[in-house]
Amino acid sequence: MAWNTEAYLSSLISVSDATAAVYKRDINAFINWGREIDVFEPEDVSRRHIRHYLAWLQEKNYARRTIARKTSALRRYFRWAQQNGITSTDPCIEIQAALGEGRLPRVLKQQEIKVLLDSPRASVLDQDGPRRLRDDAVLELLYGSGLRVSELCALTLKSFDFEKNLVRVLGKGNKERLIPLSQKSVKAINAWISEGRSEFLTNGKSHEFLFVNLRGKPLTPRDLRRLIDRRALSPTNPHALRHTYATHLLDGGADLREVQELLGHADLGSTQIYTHVSKERLKRVHKDTHPRA
Repeated sequence: MAWNTEAYLSSLISVSDATAAVYKRDINAFINWGREIDVFEPEDVSRRHIRHYLAWLQEKNYARRTIARKTSALRRYFRWAQQNGITSTDPCIEIQAALGEGRLPRVLKQQEIKVLLDSPRASVLDQDGPRRLRDDAVLELLYGSGLRVSELCALTLKSFDFEKNLVRVLGKGNKERLIPLSQKSVKAINAWISEGRSEFLTNGKSHEFLFVNLRGKPLTPRDLRRLIDRRALSPTNPHALRHTYATHLLDGGADLREVQELLGHADLGSTQIYTHVSKERLKRVHKDTHPRA
C-alpha cells in the first residue's frame, strides 16, 4: 500500500498498543478524506491539503483537542514518511493546531504527594516489606525524575549510574536521555535492589529489569496503575506524577528548555502546557493566601 501504514505503526515501538491504535484510526481517517478529493498517495499531499483537512474537521464540529491530536498524528506520520523516502517533503511543517479549551494536566496536591510518598494510609503500611520497598522506589522515580510509565517499566539494573546519580532512559522514538536522580530516589532504589527485588525472583527467575511484579515478571503499565491505585488518596493516573514533576520544576524557576530536555519532548510546544499549569497554580495560591486577593 502506498501509505505503508503498517510499517509506520510497527515503527512505533515506544508507544502503547492503545496509542498506536489511535494513531492508526487518525491516519486512516485522513486517508479516507483524501480519497474524496482524489489524493491517493502521501507524496501527493501538500501543506494546503493539511490545512483544508483541519478546516474540514472544524466545520464538522470536532473538539479542538481532538483536532490537535489528529494534527499530531499526521505530523508524526509524515515526519516518518519523509525519513523513510516515502515522501520527498513533509507537508506538516509549520502546521499547528490549537490545543483548545481542554483541561490542563492535573497536578497533585501536597497532601496527595505526602500520602503517595511519605505517609501511606494504614492499609499500605500493613503490606509486606518487599512490595513496600518496590512501590516506594517506583513512586520516587515517577515524581523525582518525571519518567513516563513505559520508560519506568523498561528500566534495567544497568540503566543507573549511582556514582553520578543519573538514570539513562530510552524514550519515544528510541531517543536516550540522562535524567538526574533525587537523593530519595537513590535511597529507595538501592533499598529495593538490596532488600526486596530478590524476594520476587523466585523459582529460578532471572532477568535484568529493575522492577518486577509479584510473579517475578517485569512490571507492566497495568501493574503500575494498580500500584498507584493502592497508594493514592484519590483516583490518580500515573502520568499525574510526571505532570507534577514538570510543574514543580517550573514553579521553582527551571528554564522551559531544560524541562523539555528532562521530559524528552521533541517539541517545545508539548512542554509549554506546563507554563500554563504553573501560572494557574500561582494564581490559585495568591487567591487563597493573600489577604488582598
